[in-house]
Amino acid sequence: MLNSWKIYILAIVSFLVGTSEFVIAGILDMVASDVGVTVAAAGQLITVYSLSYAIGTPILIAFTAKMDRRKLMLSALAMFIAGNLVTISTTGFAMLVGARIILAIGTGVFMVVALTVAAKIAQPGKQGSAIATVLLGFNLALILGVPLGRVIASFYDWKIIFAGIGVFSLIAAFVLLLTIPKSEGETPVPIREQLSLLKTPRISVGLSIGFFWILGYTIIYTYISPFLLTITGLSDRMVSISLFAFGIASLLGSQVGGYGADKWGIPRTMIGGLLLHSGILLLLTLFSHLSMFVLPLLMLWSFFAWSTGPVQQVYLIGMAPGASGIILSLNTSIIQLGMAVGAVIGGMVVENISLQAVGWIGAIGVAIGLIPALLSFSMSGRSITKDQKLTAENNTEF
Repeated sequence: MLNSWKIYILAIVSFLVGTSEFVIAGILDMVASDVGVTVAAAGQLITVYSLSYAIGTPILIAFTAKMDRRKLMLSALAMFIAGNLVTISTTGFAMLVGARIILAIGTGVFMVVALTVAAKIAQPGKQGSAIATVLLGFNLALILGVPLGRVIASFYDWKIIFAGIGVFSLIAAFVLLLTIPKSEGETPVPIREQLSLLKTPRISVGLSIGFFWILGYTIIYTYISPFLLTITGLSDRMVSISLFAFGIASLLGSQVGGYGADKWGIPRTMIGGLLLHSGILLLLTLFSHLSMFVLPLLMLWSFFAWSTGPVQQVYLIGMAPGASGIILSLNTSIIQLGMAVGAVIGGMVVENISLQAVGWIGAIGVAIGLIPALLSFSMSGRSITKDQKLTAENNTEF
């Protein structure tokens, strides 16, 4: 219990950094109007953020591996606070793009180090719970941060959101400075060694499942607020309610996905989740003008979309149990790259086809993820069969 409150502080900060990442989709129409760009152009703020997170985080983590963990965490948090300051001071789109880059790298490094610190200060045997608590804070950003941000932006100014995040982060930084003990860095793992896992076909194919899953999801989620306002015709208040329901469903889906991996098996849970995810996006497109159908479809979409996350992580860890940290880090980068590409494709769809079309294009993106999923499970089956044959041959020899 002695250090549990420190872990909760880390969870609160992870909520703040998570909100800075996710909230932009909830207020995209307001941001676009304020900085004088199209909604499609504003959507590229998510692309820039995701690319910076995916590329910048592993590089900085590798270069700062020997650095004291508390010092690195506070440095990342200082960078994050600076990113919020630039955001509220922005006078144009280019400046806002720069702010998103700063926020992304600060968030990425903070989350990696916060999870490490949480595990170190946790009581023996409670490391898993400590990590889960910090991640819960990040996930709550989708449930509470995004709809709350939409409400605040509707009544005041969207920049108020980032001002508040910056102030609370500054307070948290002082608390962490006074309470988190210094701890030595870790043995650095070169980027080349991290990327060497990609040479294993089964791992590279397995990682691509997450790429297509999040790509299809992001194509429509990037433009979810304009979609609900323009296509469905919801009010600002109903958009906020819809985003809150969406977040609740994502948390439930994540929990069921983890349960399903254990209860029904990884292949069945993942294939089923991807099929339902894609199918519901098609239904959402077909019934997008009927508000009475949109809210339940949004919740089902979120539920099945986020059920894939924990299944994917368990599957990847099983492929490389001796390098779980590296493979999960690679997965995070791949997910962020998928988000970046998804936002780009979504912007192209909005500009060249229609806003409504992001639904069925997203469905296609998710459906493509079924190809590497089936291929990967097939490769896993052949690997298991091969191991069984070798075991049988060895037993025969003896």
